[in-house]
Amino acid sequence: MLHEATMRLGQIPLPAFFSSILLALTVILILKSGVSEDQVTHVLERVEALGFQAHLSRGTYRTIVGIIGDESQLTPESLSAIPGVSKVIPVLPPYKLASLEAHPEPSVIDVSGVKVGGGHLAMIAGPCSVEDPERMDRIAGLVRAAGANLFRGGAFKPRTSPYAFQGLGEEGLRILRDVGRKHQMPTVTEVTDPRNVELVAEYCDMLQVGARNMQNFVLLTEVGRTQRPVLLKRGMSATITDLLMSAEYVLSQGNPNVVLCERGVKGFDSATRNLFDVAAVPAVKTLSHLPIIVDPSHATGRPDLIPACAMAGLAAGADGVHIEVHDCPEEAKSDGPQALLPGQYAELMHQLRDLAHLLGKSISPLPGVAA
Repeated sequence: MLHEATMRLGQIPLPAFFSSILLALTVILILKSGVSEDQVTHVLERVEALGFQAHLSRGTYRTIVGIIGDESQLTPESLSAIPGVSKVIPVLPPYKLASLEAHPEPSVIDVSGVKVGGGHLAMIAGPCSVEDPERMDRIAGLVRAAGANLFRGGAFKPRTSPYAFQGLGEEGLRILRDVGRKHQMPTVTEVTDPRNVELVAEYCDMLQVGARNMQNFVLLTEVGRTQRPVLLKRGMSATITDLLMSAEYVLSQGNPNVVLCERGVKGFDSATRNLFDVAAVPAVKTLSHLPIIVDPSHATGRPDLIPACAMAGLAAGADGVHIEVHDCPEEAKSDGPQALLPGQYAELMHQLRDLAHLLGKSISPLPGVAA
């Protein structure tokens, strides 16, 4: 973004003092050709009246004003309205900590020994909801044997209907923890309430913030304070910028361990549960250093489409795949119709492993298991 902004200035030569503060700039104002001295003075006075520092640079053809300050207090519209201003160019994106400028190399997130990002793939699998211990133990063993490296299950379930199954709560957390330990698989589960963040963090290795809570900023702040790795799902109507700004809430609390998840957005076609925005994966890669995985289960809601969409997500650059797996979908407590059977998952994992090899990536091994 910074490089693009400077290029858009028309490669105007900058005085040394202006170049030295470029990295601190929030916004650059390009003034109109032929701007008067009175207008220049007014621009400087107006910027300073707003509580910002203004740095003036006069080029051969253009006059530029660099602004330093908190960009959250600035609006491009108010700056564009100042007489003499031609263009308003943000220097950095609003998601400073999540941006590539803040961290040029891809981040690698460690989830209790399983690496995500930088060529390391997370394969998250398990039922939508935590169920009885015997079933959870059976499913965990099957997905582990297929190559999954993170086991998931919801103990707290945000459901559209208040009468639907809401999860087993703390009992579900204990079941998930015990099964994960038995199979030596780090666990992922959703946290839905800021009051439960500490409780969930005691039991699981990775906290999931679901699509419905992506902009629950109180929850994001509390999750950020735990230092637990966070799986942040894109909201159903959220833009990519919205997703990265939500990640910024977690990062701003000192927790750098965020993994993004594309799980489909609202579309107009009823052929699939949601619209799988596979282009969001490479788009995020151009903007952020954070890993991003795909969830074709929620994106499509159709087991017959999950394999193709999982492969497409990985080919587009995803750092992993999140898939719901159940050994008897008709008996599932929630979302059974979109779950793969263990045999279907094993077949898909074989294909994903081959594709990963072609892409020069690898599925991160479980702790204590040779790659």
